[in-house]
Amino acid sequence: MRRTATPRLGAYAALVAAALFGAVALRRPELAALAVPFALWLAVGLAAASTPRYAATVALDQDRAVEGEGMQLVLELHAVTRVERLEVLLAVALPSGLVPAAGQPPVLVLALATGERRIVQVPLRCQRWGAFKLGEIWLRAQDRFGLFVWKRQADPEPALAAAPAPAVRVYPRPETLRALIRPAQTRQQAGDQVARRLGDGVEFGDLRPLAPGDHVRRINWRASARRGEPYVNQYHPERNADVVLFLDTFTEARDQRGGTLDLTVRAAASLAGHYLTRKDRVGVIGFGGSLRWLQPASGLGQLYRIVDVLLATEPVFSYADKSVATIPRRLLPAGALILGITPLIDERGVRALLDLRGRGYEVAILALSASPFTVATPDELGGLAWRLWLLQREATRARYTRLGVPVAEWDGTRPVEAALEEVRTFQRTARRVHA
Repeated sequence: MRRTATPRLGAYAALVAAALFGAVALRRPELAALAVPFALWLAVGLAAASTPRYAATVALDQDRAVEGEGMQLVLELHAVTRVERLEVLLAVALPSGLVPAAGQPPVLVLALATGERRIVQVPLRCQRWGAFKLGEIWLRAQDRFGLFVWKRQADPEPALAAAPAPAVRVYPRPETLRALIRPAQTRQQAGDQVARRLGDGVEFGDLRPLAPGDHVRRINWRASARRGEPYVNQYHPERNADVVLFLDTFTEARDQRGGTLDLTVRAAASLAGHYLTRKDRVGVIGFGGSLRWLQPASGLGQLYRIVDVLLATEPVFSYADKSVATIPRRLLPAGALILGITPLIDERGVRALLDLRGRGYEVAILALSASPFTVATPDELGGLAWRLWLLQREATRARYTRLGVPVAEWDGTRPVEAALEEVRTFQRTARRVHA
């Protein structure tokens, strides 16, 4: 605990010294009388000043939250001696993703009696997704006369102090998705994806003549009566699928409101959660200046692992000419659906998705619009560069479309489900043409 003098101590001391010097120099005793109250204040304050003794522990009431939700900062205080004025400084300690709730002052002012225990809860709001570490919360105690300030840090909760990981993880706000992109190929395990091949299931597929070993309950009596011989129903089985979220993290477009990385994380978290709910296996590849990945798996634990990877995702600038050859093969299972989430800015990310399509993978692309985060300069040259950039994006989308890769634009202002519907419509049309 560090003790420092307040401006009041210096001002009173200077006033007393000036008054006494003036009384002697000018031979005006009334100046000395004017300094007496201030001198008495200093004398009593200096004699009564003692170091306040108290304990302070800080913690968060939860370690996980969703973007836009609230949480509580819990400050536990125990005063051994009386504390006349205790100031809790919050603004400096809070990370950028956590802000005080509306109407909450940045500084709390308290008074504690001897032996008093108090728990102070400060409401916070999760402003942005990310993994955050709570900063140092400083407390300032003043004596009764306001001459000295004792400053110290609040001790973190023992479990919080021992953990090297971030104190709180704020997950991105999930998007509402009623339908997903259906993979063309499925696995053998049971799931919610309707397989294209025929087998045991509940989704009607076709009719065929009765064969030895067929169960009687599969007979379609109407078709049998119409055709004069017994026919049975065939069904599509429900299987799971492999889905790989391919994140282009070479660069991003950003302004003070946000950026394409925010859209990437929000879309990827929503897609991963919904696919895992349908018992699919989901993996993540962060393809950028640094390569991050998570092997495809299923279950609730996989969802938390994916979100933790997404929270650590950030653009990493690099001049290296990377290709999909740097990606381990086990991350790209045969028949997997590759969902590319990219701002279509860096040519290396564009080429990588084209290469995956050339290797026979089913690829669908959610193109993140960079237009809301970029502004053209008002001069003629800036306007020309802006139009050329938009034309280049359209040409890139046309390259994908010619190869049968659906591309949907998403700018964050409309639901992501609307962009996915464009992909599903493209897939249905393409499959009918090939059929």
